[in-house]
Amino acid sequence: MDPDGMAKAFVDHYYTTFDTNRAAVEGLFQEGSMLTFGGEKFTGAAAITAKLTSLQFSSCKHHVTTVDCQPSGPTGGILVFVSGTMHFGGGEPPPQVFHLMPAEPENFYVLNNYRVNYE
Repeated sequence: MDPDGMAKAFVDHYYTTFDTNRAAVEGLFQEGSMLTFGGEKFTGAAAITAKLTSLQFSSCKHHVTTVDCQPSGPTGGILVFVSGTMHFGGGEPPPQVFHLMPAEPENFYVLNNYRVNYE
């Protein structure tokens, strides 16, 4: 699959999972994965999932506006930049960036997840 198709498929899967069963996003991370969220860094699938499941809203719905991507590095990674809206009772989320790495043919995991914060 081409990088654009892979990025779009990943984004659809990630946000559908996040919106319907947030704890299940753990399977998209590995122990070397890192999340930066609100200036804090979380490393490893369990720590990332703990942060995401501790967010103060119980339900939400993402509406993706744009998905831009670029191939990243010689090992087949993909850098994905996502913008859109998230309905959870107020506010719009900042853009989000994922650095995906191949786990096996046509499967990727999240190496880095940046939630860019605007102050």
